[in-house]
Amino acid sequence: MFDKNIVRFFALVAMAGLVTQGQAQTATNAETKPVDKVAALFGDEVVAKGKGVEVKRGQLDEEVIRIKSQLAAAGQPIPAAQVKMVEQNILDQMIALQLLKGKATSEDKASAKATAEKRFAAAKERLGSDEVVKMRLKAEGLTEDQLVQKWTEQATAEAVVKRELKVNITDEEAKKFYEENPARFEQPESVRASHILFSTRDNATQQEMPEDKKTAKKKLAEDVLKRARGGEDFAKLAKEYSEDPGSKDTGGEYTFPRGRMVPEFEATAFALSPGQISDLVTTQFGYHIIKLSEKIPAKKVGFDKVAPELKDGLTQQAVQKQLPDYMKQLRKEAGVEVLDDSLKPKETAEGSGLPAGQPPVSADKK
Repeated sequence: MFDKNIVRFFALVAMAGLVTQGQAQTATNAETKPVDKVAALFGDEVVAKGKGVEVKRGQLDEEVIRIKSQLAAAGQPIPAAQVKMVEQNILDQMIALQLLKGKATSEDKASAKATAEKRFAAAKERLGSDEVVKMRLKAEGLTEDQLVQKWTEQATAEAVVKRELKVNITDEEAKKFYEENPARFEQPESVRASHILFSTRDNATQQEMPEDKKTAKKKLAEDVLKRARGGEDFAKLAKEYSEDPGSKDTGGEYTFPRGRMVPEFEATAFALSPGQISDLVTTQFGYHIIKLSEKIPAKKVGFDKVAPELKDGLTQQAVQKQLPDYMKQLRKEAGVEVLDDSLKPKETAEGSGLPAGQPPVSADKK
């Protein structure tokens, strides 16, 4: 059985626009260079074709490498026995995107580009700084233009699907779902806290540092803790010393409910009083200094706040019900053939098409 967590992560990655066709010539990720070299030596065979569809081995291999890297970075390496299934799924997505792009109108493309650019602007604002954005792009092996292009292609495909399947979730339908599922919109108790991380893992290997280096890190952490408790600006100390790239540029701040952080970190953060600074907290990542800013009580998120995302989620659900049959029809009309027998997917009840969408938003939204 294909691991459910891997399936879920694969779907999330694909929905983010990371599984698209046509990047083999422009990708800069060093991991794709061997693929290019092999193609140059032996030619780049076509693994799937049809009217308006062509996927080459190099393009597929590049996306497989990208997805494997994504999963490995998330601590979910693909078992060897499941690699072929991942390849089949990725090829299926690439074919689907080409088929859908072929049906796109100029209005679809213009709208998709605007959507992608807006989404990227929101992502930059959420990440907080250009430096963090650059780090995330580097981790993906993409430039800003390449990422926006990927998101544009994904948004184009989604626009075509919504138009072709005539999916239109009304405000009344969204409100009905909201009222009938109150528990899904309960925002649990959360905290707004900042931390300074002194990592005890080697950046290159992600292995534990030797004891002498860990001791030096602990001594530095103790010194910084004294300065924080002495009244120095916590955010400035985080920007100077924290080794958490996801938060240091925003002063180390996170807002989170229970169940999001590692147990030692979470227990300490929820036990603090607003304004209080913790002792050193040791986790698998290193030594943390935590300062609590605010405790946020549990509450129900208002409909107006969740309505746009709720409608998107319900739209995705409606699309997924109709999509398998629609994609089968498009593949048949285009005469799509998978030329490599090992990449031919087995027929399943779920069918194929775009990656599974997200369920309607539930309340982990602030």
